[in-house]
Amino acid sequence: MITKNVDVAVIGGGPAGLAAAISAKKEGVANILIIERDEHLGGILNQCIHEGFGLEIYKEALTGPEYIQRFIDEVEELEIPVMLKSMVIDLNENRELLVSNENGLHLIKAKAVILTMGCRERTRGMIRIPGTRPSGIFKAGEAQHFINIANYMIGRRVVILGSGDIGLIMARRLVLEGAEVTCVVEILPYCSGLIRNRVQCLEDFDIPLLLKHTVVDIEGKERVESVIIAEVDDKGQIVEGTDRKIECDTLLLSVGLIPENELSKMAKIALDEATGGAVVNENFMTSCPGIFACGNVLLVHDIVDYVTMDAYLAGKNAALFAKGKLKEKSRIPMKPGQGIRFVVPQKIALEDVEVYMRVLEPGLDKKIVISDGEKLFKSKKFKIVAPPEMVKIKLNADEIADAKEITVKVE
Repeated sequence: MITKNVDVAVIGGGPAGLAAAISAKKEGVANILIIERDEHLGGILNQCIHEGFGLEIYKEALTGPEYIQRFIDEVEELEIPVMLKSMVIDLNENRELLVSNENGLHLIKAKAVILTMGCRERTRGMIRIPGTRPSGIFKAGEAQHFINIANYMIGRRVVILGSGDIGLIMARRLVLEGAEVTCVVEILPYCSGLIRNRVQCLEDFDIPLLLKHTVVDIEGKERVESVIIAEVDDKGQIVEGTDRKIECDTLLLSVGLIPENELSKMAKIALDEATGGAVVNENFMTSCPGIFACGNVLLVHDIVDYVTMDAYLAGKNAALFAKGKLKEKSRIPMKPGQGIRFVVPQKIALEDVEVYMRVLEPGLDKKIVISDGEKLFKSKKFKIVAPPEMVKIKLNADEIADAKEITVKVE
């Protein structure tokens, strides 16, 4: 076994990992290592050939490959070492990583670790769709890889289950490649993707969006031949007598993303049930000292620019920890209240901090109220709030100076 000591180990070479490594290097840490299981850096952005990346950071619309190439170039310019085709198979609370690649096993001992493993898609089995098991059933990201990377067309008549952003983007992509997308079926009473994607990918291409519907059966022996869809009530239960058949050769699943936290569990890091990611403080440090988390492994973001912004902070703080310069502070809990699904970070010091949250349901003319239950710290009005759109609010130190606990709610 090969043993190596580093100051900062970054697990994952996607947008979060590259930005975190760059930030750590600029903070003055020289001995950094990026570990990536794929044969290329870039992560999921390599297959995201549509525009819309970089609007927040660069104030221009870039494709995924254009966006991530800027970070790959900077990693190379800064001469940050990278291990490609390398899988981290174990991580412990002492910041020791066991890595497997074609050269054997490597024990990496790090002063600080940054988790940037991203997220994975929910599968058919997770949502328990009954029916046969023919070919022609794909996860949306899987289909995106086949079309954009492997140059393989997945089908000609497609039904999409779920209105997440990847599903919406793939609806447009499939039409542009000559397929017929008969409809997008969504069990919720609202679209679960960004408004701009609903408009640009569905409405502009006259693709029907069927809200409060779901797939209740899949038919076909060798290949998908049809799906049965039905309406659901306000409790998500199937409405009897609303079944109808849609003939198709392909079913695309866009039914949610899950932060990839198997390594976090190995290191006994506390996880937040609502986000699926780690519990972190304002420095993006987890419950395990010296292990940081950012990007989609922490929570599923709506745009990659926010991933990058988080990663810059996580990388900077990991570098400070590695140098013994990250000060320990007393912290108070941040909790989601009425109408809020989650809030991150879950623990904050009494200083300037930006908090992220998602609402539970869409609404107009709402207020996000931040208080301790009695004393109001901050209130901000929003014309529109919706679950797919991340809400960001900056809290100043003087606004929360005497807080003991903070709750965020919608009014």
